[in-house]
Amino acid sequence: MNILRSALTAQRLLGEEPAWRMLRARNAAVAVALLGGHLGGEQRRLPAPVLFERLEEDLEELRGNGFDLPQTAQAYCAEWRNENILIRRTSEAAREETLELSQGAFAAIRFVSQLAEPRQAVTESRLATILDRLRVLARDTDPDTAARLASLQEERDRLDQLIGRVAAGDVDILPPEQAVERARDILSLVEEVPADFARVRGDLEKLNRSLRERLIGQEESRGTVLEDIFRGVDLLEQSEAGRSFSGFYALLLDPERGLEFEDSIAGILERDFIERLTPAQTRTLRRILPTLQDRSSEIHAVMTAFSRSLRRFVQSQELQEDRLINQSLRNALREAMDTARTVRPYARTQLVLDLTSVPLGSVSALKLHNPADFESAQEVIAHEPAPVNIEDLRELARASEIDFKELTGNINRVLDAQGPATISDVLAAHPATQGVASVVGLLVLAEEQARPLDGREDIAWQSAQGVIRRGSVGRYLFCERINP
Repeated sequence: MNILRSALTAQRLLGEEPAWRMLRARNAAVAVALLGGHLGGEQRRLPAPVLFERLEEDLEELRGNGFDLPQTAQAYCAEWRNENILIRRTSEAAREETLELSQGAFAAIRFVSQLAEPRQAVTESRLATILDRLRVLARDTDPDTAARLASLQEERDRLDQLIGRVAAGDVDILPPEQAVERARDILSLVEEVPADFARVRGDLEKLNRSLRERLIGQEESRGTVLEDIFRGVDLLEQSEAGRSFSGFYALLLDPERGLEFEDSIAGILERDFIERLTPAQTRTLRRILPTLQDRSSEIHAVMTAFSRSLRRFVQSQELQEDRLINQSLRNALREAMDTARTVRPYARTQLVLDLTSVPLGSVSALKLHNPADFESAQEVIAHEPAPVNIEDLRELARASEIDFKELTGNINRVLDAQGPATISDVLAAHPATQGVASVVGLLVLAEEQARPLDGREDIAWQSAQGVIRRGSVGRYLFCERINP
């Protein structure tokens, strides 16, 4: 049964636990690197557009080095949100969504980092920590007064001996190797704090949601919850997660403990063995207290906001409205179940439901226009304007428009010289200076000013490239001069 229970538990976690899903994902290595790099350090939360932009730059670099990543950063983040690897929250400071890692994602990233940089667990400092905690636990849980008194006297005698040795100048300084081991043990405990904070926040969110569900739907527990709330009992703070965190928060904010903490860290950072730690480890050690204070203040603010929201939910009309909606949904489901016994699901009914035409979407899906994307990457070079030549402008105009004035003059000159003439006669006397455009211009003038004849005639003209072109057009006869 133990094996079966373990297998069933592992199978359930395989589908529920974000850490396991993250490590089994198709792009697990990329997810660990990207999310760990942007959300696993000192910055635990980013606005969604900022994270999309940063991930897009990293994806371009990864694609250039052989990684198959066809989707956009926004698509990958949506996939990680669905897998509960990323948690989306609304920002209280700005009108935008924020993204942060879930507790399971922290666990997966920490697991991979431990595989990449394994730490030696069997150390003297780790064993000393275990023995010291066991001794304190055995002493503090012993109901025998005599035994506890003897243990305290032994500890006092040991401290007296140590004080005497130090006063005599006999000081045992911890070797650098052991000092580095203890510092790394401390850092390994600090690395677990973000996941612990994420777990506490998740527990508070589940408890807040559970209390609201009990207030709305569960008749047997609704009276008890309401009575506690109206008596001023903070149900979130009195929960197991709330009591545990409140004790931690009070200890962290104790001024005397805070000064002792800062003095200890300042003294450690002045020791010679600190040079054996990496810059990242030294920075983490230096920022232990501010980091803990910031994260715990955030959790405390969340717990306070949940408590106020729950009290406001009870004292306002919102609770009554949600109860009515819940009751209406239950009645609809009950009627649907009763109807399903007599009416087939695919049977046509006379009921028509008008669907809403309002499109639904996330704010983070909007992409703003950035004028900087269309800026020239090269410097714009300003050129001085050249002097304008009237003849050049005329040539440009002739190249873009048919010169009807020239064509009218050509027709009139042919009429004066030989009398009535056709288009081929005009072209024979005055070649087409604009190529096919001159031919088109003559045809336009012929339709307006000439007399149409039967049959067709062959014409020829020279193109702008100097090539002789030939064609056949309808016969027209110019008889009278054309007024320009």
